[in-house]
Amino acid sequence: MFFLIFVMTVAVSAFLTYRISRPGSWLAVADLPNARSLHAQPIPRGGGIAIFSAVYLAGVLALLVGLPAGVEVFWLAGGSLMIGVVSYVDDCREVPARYRLAIHVVAAGLLIYGGVCPFDPYSPGFLWQPGSIAAAVATLLYIVWVINLYNFMDGMDGFAGGMTLVGFAFLAYFGWLQEAWPFFLLSMSIAAASLGFLLFNFPPARVFMGDVGSAPLGYMAAGLSLWGVRDGIFSFWVPVLLFSPFMVDATVTLLQRLIRGENLWQAHCSHYYQRSVRLGWGHKKTVIAEYVLMVAAGFTAVYFSRLDNGTTVAAGLAAWMLVYVFLALNIHALERKTRRGE
Repeated sequence: MFFLIFVMTVAVSAFLTYRISRPGSWLAVADLPNARSLHAQPIPRGGGIAIFSAVYLAGVLALLVGLPAGVEVFWLAGGSLMIGVVSYVDDCREVPARYRLAIHVVAAGLLIYGGVCPFDPYSPGFLWQPGSIAAAVATLLYIVWVINLYNFMDGMDGFAGGMTLVGFAFLAYFGWLQEAWPFFLLSMSIAAASLGFLLFNFPPARVFMGDVGSAPLGYMAAGLSLWGVRDGIFSFWVPVLLFSPFMVDATVTLLQRLIRGENLWQAHCSHYYQRSVRLGWGHKKTVIAEYVLMVAAGFTAVYFSRLDNGTTVAAGLAAWMLVYVFLALNIHALERKTRRGE
């Protein structure tokens, strides 16, 4: 039955993405090129509608055939729908950042209220336990940050779709290992839906995900990572490593812009993946390199999760940080070389 749901989800997502990519689709919004864009022609965006329609349909089918469903799925579905609605409005007409952020905070609060977090907010005396408030605030900030970094990183053909396919496929694998079937089913459905979307988003893209896809996917990534930690499916470093191609680029770029005193909510083109494309790599070569990085991070997470030696795991994570430092320094060096050649 899981296989049938997987196939159906891919097919539904692919069909809806195809319909949205067609000229004149009433659901799509034209993404017009601008100074920060990596595309030269208007491309319809709204593929996220196809992704989440397929995921929600997979959930309904799973319920109809009697597959196990955890209450966490309903909290995640409700929060992602809330974020998806405001994000679609933002795709159509700009919504002020403060209103979008408010919705993100409310949706993050839903997960904490629903207990989809590594602590029990309803334990007796929770508010008076040392560090409990700090844990709740840190969890809230983590969810909001992952929502937004996913949105920030959706700017190259096939990039966010590929990260979704790889990242959630590995989450599904961890759920399968632990026989956590609701966790596995949701992760698998998201990966399957992203595969259907990627058929039309891989370079050269015929349709973009849009904020209606990227922001709710960030919410799902954050929520599933917290759910997995709470239920002992994996340690917190596992989803961080799985999604590190997104997290490292977005976080380092944010810190650099903060140091330069730039408006953090203003659109820009200073992410490392954008700089790689502008250095001449192009969409396809850059995104394939990112895929290799994603898959390597995933298999590293699988390997190190089987080790009991914390020191070895820490050394492996440190090695990955050195990989990212090396890649960033190479991009900086190529940019300096390019400027000297002009």
